[in-house]
Amino acid sequence: MIKNIYILFVFMVLLNCKNDAPDNGKLNVVTTTSMITDLVKNIGGDQINLQGLMGSGVDPHLYKASEGDVSKLANADLIFYNGLHLEGKLVEVFEKMQSQNINTIALADVIDKNTLIGSDYFASNYDPHVWFNIDYFKQFANQVTQVLSKKDPANSELYIKNEKLYLTKLIHLENKISSVIEALPEEQRILVTAHDAFNYFGKNYGFEVVGLQGLSTATEAGVQDVQKLAAFIIEKNVKAIFVESSVPKRTIEALQAAVKSKNHDVSIGGTLYSDALGNAGTIEGTYIGMFEYNVNTIVNALK
Repeated sequence: MIKNIYILFVFMVLLNCKNDAPDNGKLNVVTTTSMITDLVKNIGGDQINLQGLMGSGVDPHLYKASEGDVSKLANADLIFYNGLHLEGKLVEVFEKMQSQNINTIALADVIDKNTLIGSDYFASNYDPHVWFNIDYFKQFANQVTQVLSKKDPANSELYIKNEKLYLTKLIHLENKISSVIEALPEEQRILVTAHDAFNYFGKNYGFEVVGLQGLSTATEAGVQDVQKLAAFIIEKNVKAIFVESSVPKRTIEALQAAVKSKNHDVSIGGTLYSDALGNAGTIEGTYIGMFEYNVNTIVNALK
């Protein structure tokens, strides 16, 4: 009932806020997560009017659109979002917008489902944190380029040029983080975080990844979850565990306390950026910078 009221509210706002967008001849593009916003910014450059809904530290699993956000959506020529039910509370909104011929693009739709990590505990049946596979992010870049080029053919050459430059940077990122990770012995590659956001990262770089919460932060960790993971940390002699910027710190602090209550010590190795980038203007405020920062933080704490 509450969900239906929310959807009705969204569409009442949609009906009343059309023609509010900048009229400078450029495409009005709206994005959801900060990772996608950064990607589209790199491809679209100054040729688009870009507005991101979710800023630093915002949890997409729990995000609800405000009236101002719905206004942005209503006036968009294109809407790029992750998909795979990452933006859980916006899924029905996007589906209804698509049925009304508003261009909403779930970027994860381009990924071969056979290569995704399955999950019986998430709405899409897949782990949605696909941006931690750089190859998938390259596919996102290509899809954004194709969509922008089709919608705005006059600037197609620029979008294609920007994509090539960005792909070169992503390849450089891959090489750089691989060399950093190689310095960490395989037996020490155990990554314990607040929730299961790093499975694609773990699969690609040989980490055993364990999250205190499930794939969605909407699921609270219980006392048994904490105790079970504390026992795992002690058994594996894990040196450090990690906070996530978009998840309350108390969950990992509770885990650390549980480990200490068993006369064992584990440090908090730092804050990782999982479901959102860092603040604008910082290294962690870009996808590439975030990825590099995370890898350095993980490796330095686990060495």
